[in-house]
Amino acid sequence: MTHTAPRSGKPSEWYTRLPRLGRMAIAAFVGALGPLGQAPYNQPLVMLLVFSLGFLMLRRQKRTSDAALIGWSFGLGYFSVAMIWIMQPFQIDPERHAWMAPFALLFMSAGLALFWGAAFWAARLLSNRTWPLILTWTAAELLRAYVLTGFPWANPAQALVNGAAGQSLAWVGSHGVTLWLMSLAWALSFPAMYRRRQVMRLGQAALLGSAAVLFYLPPSAPTAPLTPHVVRLVQPNAEQHLKWQPDHARGFFDRQLEFTAAPPEQGAAAPDLTIWPETAIPWVLQDAGSALEMIAAAANGQPVALGLLRRQDGLLYNSMAVLDAAGRADQIYDKHHLVPFGEYIPLSSIAERIGLTGLAQVSAVGFASGPGARTLDFGALGRGLPLICYEAVFAHDVNAAPERADFIVQVTNDAWFGRDVGPQQHLAQARMRAIEQGLPLMRAANTGISAMIDPHGRILASLPLGSAGFIDAALPHPLQPTFYSRTGDWPLAILLLCGLAAAAVRRVRAK
Repeated sequence: MTHTAPRSGKPSEWYTRLPRLGRMAIAAFVGALGPLGQAPYNQPLVMLLVFSLGFLMLRRQKRTSDAALIGWSFGLGYFSVAMIWIMQPFQIDPERHAWMAPFALLFMSAGLALFWGAAFWAARLLSNRTWPLILTWTAAELLRAYVLTGFPWANPAQALVNGAAGQSLAWVGSHGVTLWLMSLAWALSFPAMYRRRQVMRLGQAALLGSAAVLFYLPPSAPTAPLTPHVVRLVQPNAEQHLKWQPDHARGFFDRQLEFTAAPPEQGAAAPDLTIWPETAIPWVLQDAGSALEMIAAAANGQPVALGLLRRQDGLLYNSMAVLDAAGRADQIYDKHHLVPFGEYIPLSSIAERIGLTGLAQVSAVGFASGPGARTLDFGALGRGLPLICYEAVFAHDVNAAPERADFIVQVTNDAWFGRDVGPQQHLAQARMRAIEQGLPLMRAANTGISAMIDPHGRILASLPLGSAGFIDAALPHPLQPTFYSRTGDWPLAILLLCGLAAAAVRRVRAK
């Protein structure tokens, strides 16, 4: 009688026998598939399976150093693909900057991957099992949003904004959703023991099917009721390499005036507010008096919000101004979360001596930072929370406003990001902020994608990338304050600290 030895359910031994560099190469390749979950590919189920493979690879690493290298390689592959758009700004002035593009992608990806390497290292330090990676990977993403001014771009939760699962952002925020995703990935990676193999595999199949439904099923939340107010979003499509050239700058300005003065569609209401994108005019505020009057006249006395530059006390600010009927900038917001190495250079005094400047700045000193988040009064429309470009990436910055707004206003110049991956991922992050806060978000983007977004993150009206035009869209009512808008990241941070502390105590007792 033939006896068959029971199978352990462990992954194949071939991976373990590979040299370290081979395992790192496989981890980088697998990680590079993860961004297929992000826009514009929008395949979050692929991303979930990739993360599950990350847990499997950790299971085969016995030493903490090997775990760290595998986690770093996995992150390097992930961020190299997710952040490919970062090469685009260096093509605006290719003679000066094109050579920097591959180095920028490599160093940015390698730096962000350090967070994931640390997560794998800590998980292996805490246990010989893989479950601590659920906590450490989520904690790494939380830290990535805050450390060194933070850069949470391509957060795993960003991939879920189109489906029903994305609505949980209103309760737990992006890092809470990441914790859930990592829990799913771990459960799918758990090896099935021989005697319970069929039951466990059926359970994992059911879990995968449920995740797919939540990922791809559109939100079931009822349509947010609309206010009687109409907002016009202007998109001039000013390409970055032409935007500031004298032969083109005036043409882009006149194009925006034309869109602002255009009558509404037959039978439609005239706009109550017009929004122009970031740095919409080629003059600083102090020199733009007649231009602002022309804008106000084109808007027929209705308010206009636009992005522009302004100088004060020798400092340059990237700002948003709200113009009254006479073209006076009666309210101004200054961008406070600046882009490192883009709008300013860290250690700028040293950088100025060697002539090093950021891509979007006019001197080594760069832009000055505003005092912080605030709301602006838009009259009958209510109070709006202004965000300038990059600020929409940070959930905790939106939460930092001193009072709850009625809507969010984002002006941006996504021409820096090209016309593919970057602008679509940036739009996904703006939609996340709308869901987290339960607020509508109006978005005016220089080259697209301009959109009116409801409090559930759904796009009600939009203009495509690389097109010039405008849209008139009704402003939705806000929802009641969400749980996340009331608490921010504190509940999750406390939960992670308790979980990591419990894992550390268990490890000590086991020894």
